[in-house]
Parts: sequence; structure tokens; C-alpha cells
Amino acid sequence: MTDADVTPASTTPRADESPTSSADASPVRARHVVLVHGAYADGSSWAEVIPILQAAGLEVTSVQNPLTSLDDDVAATRRALDLHDGPTVLVGHSWAGTVISQAGGDPRVSALVYAAARAPDTGEDYGALAARFPTPPASAGIIHAGGFAQLGERAFLEDFAGGVDPLRARVLYAVQGRISDTLFASRTTIAAWRAKPCWYAVSKQDRTTSPDLERFVAQRMGATTIEVDGGHLAIVTHPEEIAGLILAACGIGSP
Repeated sequence: MTDADVTPASTTPRADESPTSSADASPVRARHVVLVHGAYADGSSWAEVIPILQAAGLEVTSVQNPLTSLDDDVAATRRALDLHDGPTVLVGHSWAGTVISQAGGDPRVSALVYAAARAPDTGEDYGALAARFPTPPASAGIIHAGGFAQLGERAFLEDFAGGVDPLRARVLYAVQGRISDTLFASRTTIAAWRAKPCWYAVSKQDRTTSPDLERFVAQRMGATTIEVDGGHLAIVTHPEEIAGLILAACGIGSP
């Protein structure tokens, strides 16, 4: 991993409680990966990561989230899990961290990987937690209409997709998923990261989620953590680093 620094996650405020498990234990060998995209995106956001995982011999499925509710996204993720019959690493970017925290209790899930992702505790008001950290610039570019929301073009290209090749960024803008206005108010009923080993990729140049918030949740879950010198879509700009973290969670190599 040439551009990522492996570091223990640390920031303030401190986490109030440690998770019940640690990623320090040797990971279960997994040959299956399910990738879950975040808000303002679709399954194609993993296009740069998928070939690397496939070249390592992994069976990969990228979920297409409806982004209409947490329950709907969890259901879509569970349908993807149903396609795999062995230990499976569940990976979430951004909003999908909430989805995998809820869906990750599935016994087939051997590990969780979070990329610039939310990681709510059980029943937590994640918006209130996020408000304790600097407001990222992309938040000012959200456009609401008809019960759904999306990012305006400038916010998407400069903040959400900052650092992405301009041609690729415009494709991602064209396929962005519109989210329900109520999506981010959802609360999980479980926090799978308290019972499963976790890995986390912090995006140091993130303008959509506060990097300090990312460090906080990574520390709280006791995740093995790397810091990638990229923006919110490090899954696009730094696929080798993100794929390397996933491979570590699969028991193949190390971060």
C-alpha cells in the first residue's frame, strides 16, 4: 500500500465504551466479498476495486441499494449475501457503514470493512454524533425535491468526488443514487461491529464526512485502521489500498 499509512485511530472526543471484540485476532479465511455502496452513489462506485479482488480469487458481489430506507438497503444486502455459501467479508462505503452495521450480524459475515463510512452504535442518533465534528463542505450542496435528495453538480464533483478523474467523476454524477429525505435519520437495532472483527479506511482529504469523525468511529470499534491520502471516494482514487484492506479482512495479506 504505497499511499496509505497504517495507524491506530485516535481523536477526541474519546469513545465511551470499547467493542466486545477486536480485529487483532487472526481473521477467518474468506473467499467471498459483498460490497455495499453509500448515498449519492450506486454499485458501479466499486468498479476499480472489484477487478483487484477478483484477481485474488475472490467471489465478489456489488449491491445496488435502493436508498429508500435502512430496511430496504439491508434487505438488498441480505439478498447479495444469499448468493454466497461461505465466510463472507461485508464492506461498506459512507452511508453503507450503517447498512453493514445492521446486516453484519448475519452468521455468514466473517468480518466488516468500513471505507470513509458511518458506524453507528445500537439506536444511536448518528446525526447528533456527527454534529460534534466539523461540518464537511459537501453538506451545503444537498438538493431536496419530492421527498428525495441528491448532491448538486458542483458539490458532487468538487467535494464528493474530489480527486477523481473529471471524466469518471461526471459518470458517477450521472448515476448517483437519490436518497430518501428520511434515510439519514434511520437508527440501527444492532451494531455488528461489536461482535465482528473490523477494518477501517480513513480518507484524510474527505470533504463529505469529517476525517476526525471517521477516526473516532474507527477507534470506537477497535478497527485495524489505515489512513488514505484521498477524498471521500478513495474507493475510486486509491483502489489498491482499499482492496488491500479488504484482502486483509479476508485473511489474505496484511494492511
